[in-house]
Amino acid sequence: MEMEGCMKEAAYYVSHPDGTVVCELCPHTCRLEEGKSGICRSRVNRGGRLYTLAYGEVCALHADPMEKKPLFHYLPGEQCFSLAAPGCNLSCLNCQNWSVSQVSPADVPCKSLLPAEVVRWAEASRCKAVAYTYTEPLTYLEYVHDCASAVKEAGLRNVLVTAGYVNPKPLCDLLPFIDAANVDLKSFSDAVYRKLCHVRLQPVLDTLLYMRDAGVWVELTRLLVPGITDDEDDFRAMCRWLVANGFADNPLHISRFFPQYRLQQLEPTPLASLLGARRIAQEEGMHFVYLGNTTLPDTENTCCPHCGKLLIRREGYRVSTAGFMGACPSCGAQIPGVWI
Repeated sequence: MEMEGCMKEAAYYVSHPDGTVVCELCPHTCRLEEGKSGICRSRVNRGGRLYTLAYGEVCALHADPMEKKPLFHYLPGEQCFSLAAPGCNLSCLNCQNWSVSQVSPADVPCKSLLPAEVVRWAEASRCKAVAYTYTEPLTYLEYVHDCASAVKEAGLRNVLVTAGYVNPKPLCDLLPFIDAANVDLKSFSDAVYRKLCHVRLQPVLDTLLYMRDAGVWVELTRLLVPGITDDEDDFRAMCRWLVANGFADNPLHISRFFPQYRLQQLEPTPLASLLGARRIAQEEGMHFVYLGNTTLPDTENTCCPHCGKLLIRREGYRVSTAGFMGACPSCGAQIPGVWI
């Protein structure tokens, strides 16, 4: 791929004789005329070629607890070097990072950071992993791919925090470099996905299956938006699908909604809804269910699903493993996850 100023030629597109290009990165398959960008705002047609505006353009940079992603069964208590470039291919009405996700890289201040520099920053921050997060990293997949390759070569790990709306070929090209992911599964209703995020459900489910088959450690987040994504039948159907498709041992993070962006007229998720969703998930066979964005006690601790032994205590981002290394000290059961 060739560089042109602050742009880099993108992968995954087709040029047409009329000068338009069709982006094949995600299921939107945007057809772009000269000078136009796609739904993600970060891929643009210049002279019948597709360029990414987001390559190396970082709008957020932090050393975060792994638990913030959230990942609870992946290197608990460790720090990850988190970065984001602007852009997203979803248009969620409740987006909490809309100021950087719903804009073009040309519209926000960015720091240029090439993959080798990402590795140096991560090492200097004493982080064991680099996380691609905050916005939608799959919209700047070329940058994530090159960073992840450099990170893995340096002996560090890669974490993807994503809504999972991507086509199979780009995803499968990236997955060999990804160690863990948190996927935001917003609903189990295609109609809700279209209403809330303006995308379809099935590609997200396909992403989960590709990650499972690639051996990526996957955790899931489900935000309960009152009146939109808190339907109990929908939630139960989601849990049944997860269990039937091999995700019973993958942590499910049920997150409390607070008014954001274009849904500021709604109230926060009632605590009873969170507790009810946890009960449903457990009834359907999900073994590790956590509640987020709430101060409810003991809802983020990890306990052995066989004997109930407390294994990891969490209070905010304070984590106490008490020597836990993957097996329950009481009954000897192996607890799914990546602990070292």
